[in-house]
Amino acid sequence: MLRTVGVTLLAMIVGYVIVELLVDGIFQQEFPNLIIQFLIKLNYSYDEANAIYGRVFMNNKNYFMVVGFIVLFLIFFYVAISRITHYLDEVGKEIDNILGDSDAPITLVSELRPISEKLNTLKMTLKRREYAATESEQRKNDLVVYLAHDLKTPLTSVIAYLTMLDEQQDMTVEERAKYIHISLEKATRLGELINEFFEITRFNLQDMVLEKEKVNLSIMLEQLADESYAVLAEKQMTSSIHVSDGMIVNGDPDKLARVFENLIRNAIAYSYPLSNLDIEAYTSSNIIVIIFTNQGDPIPQQKLASIFEKFYRIDNARSSQTGGAGLGLSIAKEIVEQHGGTIEASSDRMGTKFTVRLPKHQETPASKSRRTGKGGNREK
Repeated sequence: MLRTVGVTLLAMIVGYVIVELLVDGIFQQEFPNLIIQFLIKLNYSYDEANAIYGRVFMNNKNYFMVVGFIVLFLIFFYVAISRITHYLDEVGKEIDNILGDSDAPITLVSELRPISEKLNTLKMTLKRREYAATESEQRKNDLVVYLAHDLKTPLTSVIAYLTMLDEQQDMTVEERAKYIHISLEKATRLGELINEFFEITRFNLQDMVLEKEKVNLSIMLEQLADESYAVLAEKQMTSSIHVSDGMIVNGDPDKLARVFENLIRNAIAYSYPLSNLDIEAYTSSNIIVIIFTNQGDPIPQQKLASIFEKFYRIDNARSSQTGGAGLGLSIAKEIVEQHGGTIEASSDRMGTKFTVRLPKHQETPASKSRRTGKGGNREK
């Protein structure tokens, strides 16, 4: 718009200069004499030629000036548009640079420096996302291969022990009970691996929809701590829970339970035997803070930023005890963020902490009187 206005003003100024300086000035005598002499050569008399000049040029002087101004404007406008077209061509080439695999930085003329900076930012953002997607897909493919390989081990064991139980009818009661117990353990592990396959395929296919209601986190955390007793006992671990009373949030109870189950399961999997899992929850202003602390090998600082990514494994290895699809923490992060909260991790020699912050449900005085459930301190 500014260029168009500038071109219009420039055309008017140049047109005025031409009219005043050339048409009405320098060419005032030369141009009429030139036309009259031309007409005389065509066998017109001087008076006839002068009359024709007056009718054609002098009487239509304004029309000629308008036509001249339009032509002048179009010339200047074409020059300006050509410059703009050149800019667009440059931007188009750099967009092709972004879409291609070139690592060369985007450089435009000085007038387009802001656009150049934005395109460079866009290019870096797309590169980062492409790299993250490729890395995530590679981790997913590796895990599928690992899980497919791991499926063979328990399945082979189950078939072998069941075959022995079927063929050896004279087996002692003790041996039969032993083989049945081993088969059950292997079948359980096989079921866990199959569930991990479903988790991998379901993560990108389902849209997470929250069905929110008032949730008492005090009661929920107490119940989850009770339910984790058997898993803790397998590693000879204990748990301690310290929660405030009546911590209410507006959320999806099933999804929030999944978050805390994932965090508890993850903490137990990477804890030392005979250690303690500590669960603490309290209210700070309008935020409810839940902290899970376990004692285990510290997580390197460079890996803390990646543990919430899809298909990321802290140990980068497959293990029959701690091996998983690497989705638990990623799903937990997504659920917490959809509830308007945050989740973060910290780790040192003293232990690893996962801290969840959720907005507290704002209740009216009448609804507060109807709250149920109590928290407390308990050792397990």
